[in-house]
Amino acid sequence: MTNIATLDSTIVDRLPAYSKTLFDAKTAKKLTFEEIAKELGRGEVAVAALFYGQAQASPEDVKKLSALLNVSEESLEATMAGFPDRGHSGPMPPVEPLIYRLYEIVQNYGYSFKAIMNEKFGDGIMSAIAFSSKIEKEVDKDGVAWVNISMRGKWLPYTRF
Repeated sequence: MTNIATLDSTIVDRLPAYSKTLFDAKTAKKLTFEEIAKELGRGEVAVAALFYGQAQASPEDVKKLSALLNVSEESLEATMAGFPDRGHSGPMPPVEPLIYRLYEIVQNYGYSFKAIMNEKFGDGIMSAIAFSSKIEKEVDKDGVAWVNISMRGKWLPYTRF
């Protein structure tokens, strides 16, 4: 059985109108983000970000989504071509348990991550723009499932002025 991510009804009013259209079509076709990503030639995290309105769709993305999901290309073009309004999809701090755990990881280990990055790269930040992410499932020798989240961001040193 394949698990299909659907739209959380508690956040639908915080997302662009096209999000519901895309999720409804994705659900009807029983497609995973991984399957859609293969069709678009993008990473699955990037595709999910398109669905949540957190990334900008290219004209090619719109064309491929329209064909794959049987959604009007014109309606997607009109709504997905603008600039994303990032960061408004959920409350802060998060209340959804899995998202809260990710937030908690940053709360608990954020300063450790920062200190180690500063030691390795100097004074600066990791870009969330020149960025990619991947989520993988690992199963250990005992059959226990583990999540492996990788984040790859360009290092941006602070400049002196």
